[in-house]
Amino acid sequence: MPSAQADIPTEWGSRYLGQLCAHFAHKPELDVVRQEDSGVIRFPSGECSLSATADTLRLRLDCRDRMALDRLQEVIDKHLQRFAFRDPLVIDWRPL
Repeated sequence: MPSAQADIPTEWGSRYLGQLCAHFAHKPELDVVRQEDSGVIRFPSGECSLSATADTLRLRLDCRDRMALDRLQEVIDKHLQRFAFRDPLVIDWRPL
């Protein structure tokens, strides 16, 4: 199962985690679970785990295949950059 992780430096990690979870929770085909500083978004092709600290947002993707991993990285990147338009983020995915 291909996996990747990104540790994104930002003081707004908890906020972005909440925005991502809230956005994807509106999609009926997705299962989203959110706690205070963590969350999980289950897509049909894989899972995105999120956690936030005072200075970092951590994203981890576990997908059924490489193509799904590449696609979910693009989806998460696009949404996160849109939410963080005032705080340009450096999202550097690394394989696990």
